[in-house]
Amino acid sequence: MSQAPARKPSRIQQRNRKRILEAALEVFSSQGFRGATLDLIAEEAGLSKPNILYYFSGKEDIHTTLLNQLMETWLDPLEDMDPNGDPIEEIMSYVHRKLEMSREFPRESRLFANEILQGAPRMAPHLESDLKPLVDRKTAVIRQWITEGKLADVDPRHLIFSIWATTQHYADFAVQVRTLMPEASSPTEGADAYLDMLFRKLLTR
Repeated sequence: MSQAPARKPSRIQQRNRKRILEAALEVFSSQGFRGATLDLIAEEAGLSKPNILYYFSGKEDIHTTLLNQLMETWLDPLEDMDPNGDPIEEIMSYVHRKLEMSREFPRESRLFANEILQGAPRMAPHLESDLKPLVDRKTAVIRQWITEGKLADVDPRHLIFSIWATTQHYADFAVQVRTLMPEASSPTEGADAYLDMLFRKLLTR
């Protein structure tokens, strides 16, 4: 006997689920996984705790859902690096997209950073199955560009690590950046021009 197809969530259910995830992102990004509680998420969402548990089995389920959604967004800019494009422009496009993500998704960046700092207990499978193969492919592309004399001889993996470090810093350490640049209109003011100069000098033969 075949099972009946799962019922599609109603608009209210979809809206509440989105509301919970948005509230959880705010709580997790500011409190970390250990500091976050279902009570805090419920308060942020304006829903009762039992209502939260209607949609998710618990705090870890919500956190894992957010991380799964984040991973695809996080990988897209590196995935888009075109092996047939101009090497320096492709890498610079990646740098600027990562910086733009720090502007647009600072909470997501902090969520990811907190997970990694804890040893990636919920994201480790994604790092192995999604991130590592992608980085392996793109480092091979960068090595080929170097072999062809199109880029300076840099270590591709450390280049990618440097891009992550210099772009995500503006989201993960925004409070520090704002304190040190109180006159700036945003934590990333001037960052585009500086990172463009930095990486072009590094990559140009």
